[in-house]
Amino acid sequence: MQAILGASGQIGRELALSLKRDFTSEIRLVSRQPSKVNDTDHLLGADLLDPAQALRAVEGAEIAYLTVGLPMDTRLWVAQWPILMRNVIDACAARDCKLVFFDNTYMYPQTAQPLTEETTFQPNGAKGRVRAAIVRDLLDAMAQGRVQAMVCRAPEFYGPGITQSITNATIIDSLRHGKKPKVFLRDDTLRSLIYTPDASRAMALLGNTPDAYGQTWHLPCDDARLTYRQFIALAAGMFGGDARYVVLKRWQLRLAGLLNRTVRDAAELLPRYEADNIFVSDKFKRRFPEFKVTTYREGLAAIRAEQVARP
Repeated sequence: MQAILGASGQIGRELALSLKRDFTSEIRLVSRQPSKVNDTDHLLGADLLDPAQALRAVEGAEIAYLTVGLPMDTRLWVAQWPILMRNVIDACAARDCKLVFFDNTYMYPQTAQPLTEETTFQPNGAKGRVRAAIVRDLLDAMAQGRVQAMVCRAPEFYGPGITQSITNATIIDSLRHGKKPKVFLRDDTLRSLIYTPDASRAMALLGNTPDAYGQTWHLPCDDARLTYRQFIALAAGMFGGDARYVVLKRWQLRLAGLLNRTVRDAAELLPRYEADNIFVSDKFKRRFPEFKVTTYREGLAAIRAEQVARP
């Protein structure tokens, strides 16, 4: 049995598809209100903020994938992430269950320096600090031998379905609906974006590779990085839309933040859009040279095909 904790998001959904296709049909989907992805999935409603329910979520599982995504609410992150991580670590330790944590890059410096698994944490803002803290908690538990685990880290993502990312929300969804895309701060910095099915497929592979545990892994991205100017031009060609877009300045985002908490809570992430984002996934690519990374053109074409096929 392999359990997906936080199975209702796009990463969890695609992880369930990858596990069923390549590794196992014994999959437990855990969330507050789970629904089946595969016909053979086992469903368990649970609140991981409750230690007893976290323990029940991993009962009988060989591997648990923590793919929970909290809303972009700083107070919620600070209040809930440490509890959630502690409960999951304790549950996996008690039940001898391996843990695969799907992580983001909020704890990294928001500069143009290349980011590798060895990059020192330099979080900017409360969300970055809490992500750094919970990763350190997990790394400490691993070092102490309490739990067999790994960290799977991904940069900002884009992809099909209901994918929660700034790129999907401000660019892809805008083009889908005939609206003008919006870009934060600059359109000429290189972006590292991961295609969500690639992230889930790579995480399933790592979770089922015994010697991958005890490490941090950067999940694989297309290294032919694009600026948002180039990405929008490519996406507009795919979706048949207008390639014109708006670059939102910092003062405009501050003004929007006065009226919108989500925009205000995302403010600490803005520096990353002012510099090239060079997320390096060479370690994974050396270990798994047969893994086919989806190019930006292929990813956008698949999103377009999904839209056309949707009734």
